[in-house]
Amino acid sequence: MNPSTAQARVLVDELVRNDVRHVVLSPGSRNAPLSFALHDAAVAGRLVLHVRIDERSAGFLALGLAKAGGVTAVVCTSGTAVANLHPAVLEARHSGTPLLVVTADRPVELYRTGASQTVDQHGIFAAATDTLHFPVAERRPGQNAVWRSLVCRAVATARSGRPLHVNVPLRDPLVPDVDEDWPEPLDGRDFDVPWTRALTRATAATSTTEHLGPRTLVVVGDATTGETAELAWHAGWPVVAEPTAGADGPVLRHGTLLLNSGELPKELCPDAVLVVGRATLSRGVLKLIGRTPVVHVLSADPEWPDPAFAATHTSTDLAVGEVEVDASWMAAWQDADAAAAAVVDEVLADEPWPTGMHVARDLVAALPPGSLLFLGSSNPVRDVDLVATPRPDLVVHANRGGAGIDGSLSTAVGLALVEGPGFALVGDLTFLHDLNGLLIGPGERRPDLTIVVLNDDGGGIFSLLEQGAPEHAASFERVFGTPHGMDLAALCAGYRVPHELVESAAEFHAALTTPKGTKVVEIRADRSGLRDLHARLKAAVSTRSTS
Repeated sequence: MNPSTAQARVLVDELVRNDVRHVVLSPGSRNAPLSFALHDAAVAGRLVLHVRIDERSAGFLALGLAKAGGVTAVVCTSGTAVANLHPAVLEARHSGTPLLVVTADRPVELYRTGASQTVDQHGIFAAATDTLHFPVAERRPGQNAVWRSLVCRAVATARSGRPLHVNVPLRDPLVPDVDEDWPEPLDGRDFDVPWTRALTRATAATSTTEHLGPRTLVVVGDATTGETAELAWHAGWPVVAEPTAGADGPVLRHGTLLLNSGELPKELCPDAVLVVGRATLSRGVLKLIGRTPVVHVLSADPEWPDPAFAATHTSTDLAVGEVEVDASWMAAWQDADAAAAAVVDEVLADEPWPTGMHVARDLVAALPPGSLLFLGSSNPVRDVDLVATPRPDLVVHANRGGAGIDGSLSTAVGLALVEGPGFALVGDLTFLHDLNGLLIGPGERRPDLTIVVLNDDGGGIFSLLEQGAPEHAASFERVFGTPHGMDLAALCAGYRVPHELVESAAEFHAALTTPKGTKVVEIRADRSGLRDLHARLKAAVSTRSTS
């Protein structure tokens, strides 16, 4: 047996023993030993193998699989293929997703020789992740334990929420040979257990609630409310939660809208804010955090999220102490929330269908119970945050780590393959940016996934930012609006994915049955009035909440 084949077989075997059940593979020559080993493991039923020809889409598919199913590996060849995984690595790093990036490499003697597909892959992902370098395999005893131990370290790192780059230099020959002889047994531990079992390390950074008084507001970002919502319920603290935080506990329907509609009335201004996870969606939320005197950030990450530089306390857990309850505090927020809900219904009833807010509200309301929902960055996740009624029976995901539009379709596919059937809501630019997420070979597993595309022919979110102001109209369309004029139906036909154009709320509702297979539902909208609509909605909410 040649050394590259031996190392690849051991690496794949130890991944399986460490409960890695999904691996995404992109084809190449230098990673051929890993490809053979993965194929054999898949045929034997030991893991599920997904093959994608586009490394960027492969990385985000693995990200989606990891979000739903635990540590997932993506495997590619050397050279520029590795660089194409960088966006997914960044998202995994900032969202705490357990991703393993296994890259084949040329052996060190080929570096700086001009050899084909040879780049310096050491630290190629920079600060996004550490790199674990495998030694070049040699035909000698004593390597089996090294290889297996390194795999266990890699999986343990990823399982802790830190993605890891595993770089594997491979020498020729790269394909299996007839001779199966090797200088030592290549077996793992008995009973198919990992070589090294990494136990969870507990932390003891617990804080009491003594500094959090009765007028505390809880803000939950890209995290689960869980026990924090239970604590908030008993303490009488209102909860403003982003869509990916879930909706258990006393979650306000339109908390974000209230915080983005001008100055809060005095009766809604908190004395303290408890921040759970990463709250990144709303400028109004960050502004509130920045001006509140007591801010407690609850996070297991040693790099706790605090972009407003306002945290006065941070811990990984909270111990419930004696909490004074102010019933009027919760009542004031609930009254304001109900007023905001009435405004949303009135404004959207007067506005012709469809707008992004119509689609977000109607989609969340219409989904079958237990559905998976993936939200694209930019306007879709924000529209859901502003106007949709939270539903505790939905599983909501979004790429909020780096918050880019990269790889959204591929991430949604990965999620749906594990947790589906599911739905995705994305904008047209997000859809076009990852069109190859629809490129799934005839022998590959296909998700039950309905992709809803709000097509307003460009970057609608920029209409809502400073550059969308009337004084910048001369430059806006060319460099921010970026209209494209693409025929989404024709593109879907090229990828052999069913496409449906809906033109009314009734047609949209009818298209949201439980998915069987993959299809695209397109809704065409006009973004020219988007800025005015948001301004009118926020002005009405501000007026109603202060009256």
